[in-house]
Amino acid sequence: MSTVDSSSSSSDPVDAEPDVAIIGLGYVGLTLAAALASTGLTVLGVEHDPVAAAAIRAGGSPFYEVGLVETLASLPPGRIRLDTSMPDRLPPAVVICVGTPVDSWNHEPDLTAFDQVVVAVAERVSAETLVVVRSTVPVGTTQQRVLPQLAARVATPLLAFCPERIIQGQALNELRQLPQVIGALNAASAEAAERLFGHLVDRLITVSSPAAAELVKLVNNAHTDIIYGFGNEVAQIAEVLRLDAEEVIHAANLDYPRPDISRPGFVGGSCLTKDPYLLLHSVAPTGLRPALVASARAVNESVPAQVVDRVLTEIKSAGHTPSTAKVLVCGIAYKGRPVTDDVRGSAASAMVGLLADRVGSVLGQDFLVSDDRIAALGYQPTSLLEGLRDATAVLFLVDHPDYATLEPDTVAAAMRSPAIVFDMWGVLSPAFDNMSQLRYLRWGRG
Repeated sequence: MSTVDSSSSSSDPVDAEPDVAIIGLGYVGLTLAAALASTGLTVLGVEHDPVAAAAIRAGGSPFYEVGLVETLASLPPGRIRLDTSMPDRLPPAVVICVGTPVDSWNHEPDLTAFDQVVVAVAERVSAETLVVVRSTVPVGTTQQRVLPQLAARVATPLLAFCPERIIQGQALNELRQLPQVIGALNAASAEAAERLFGHLVDRLITVSSPAAAELVKLVNNAHTDIIYGFGNEVAQIAEVLRLDAEEVIHAANLDYPRPDISRPGFVGGSCLTKDPYLLLHSVAPTGLRPALVASARAVNESVPAQVVDRVLTEIKSAGHTPSTAKVLVCGIAYKGRPVTDDVRGSAASAMVGLLADRVGSVLGQDFLVSDDRIAALGYQPTSLLEGLRDATAVLFLVDHPDYATLEPDTVAAAMRSPAIVFDMWGVLSPAFDNMSQLRYLRWGRG
């Protein structure tokens, strides 16, 4: 029997009323549901996507996350119950985990789905219902958009913003280890939120307001984006000076007591590509435009185009014709360590459009991303060895450990000569360095 049962089932072995409802069972919501359920709470999950709901109801997951399926399987049947619509009666706590994307053109937040969920929740709350916003939102959203909806129903709502700050690939461990930030509307709301998240962690950090907690989440990720942006700027500098950024950064960091300089590389994922824009949007009405936040995002977003230009230049200089070149892109997910199948904000999603009209064919390979999702991005799905066969160039975009097992002679023999290999993270080094049969390129090495 599935661990995750439909909420309409009348024969759940766990027959207690749900303690908490989690609205939106994506990367944030489903991992939170599993973590809370593993503490003994009974969880009602609401997921409107029928494909995702079917995967969860079958005891699986619509995405890959280390240990998630195993955790779900370890729960008694009925510990997590599933519905595809909002129940008429809500549990004592409700956590909103729906997506809050930004527009790809103007980078403005799209809170359509979020607002719809807030209205539906507000129609069902009582004075004892704690509503937690966990979706990442612009500063002020909880008090400006959620509170009025709740206050129209109850005089003194219980409301808090409690951000997720987990990394994919380590989500379940971090849910049980990272401090939980709580920004509550009032003392009663703080107490209720502390009781809920106290099931997960001992360290609770209560800040002065929901807005303060919203800013905590955004500055965490904007700061990470800035750190990575400087590493990429070092790579740009090293390339034009014909130096090696990896060598320079390693020497700069070695036994030096100041903060480490980040390695250069693609910066992706749903958070780092979105949250800086949510932060910029939050302060735009004041006239402030944080220069570091905006500049780091611009630097990081420029990297895929710079890589494509460099590879195309190398294709031409090697005597190949770009318009007939077969290019293999390896690593469609946004990162390789910890492994994930999430393609949101991936370098591959940006690169396909930069390559498609400039080369003969663009193939895509990934160890976890399905062929359907690879094709949906615009790539021809392929296996690694088949994709290498007669390829003009191959781009390794992520540092998935399985790429490190490739032998240089095997790659050179399969590809057109001279083979062009671009390795963003250096997973093939030093084996591929100084190979006469191929041209081995690294980001940040001139």
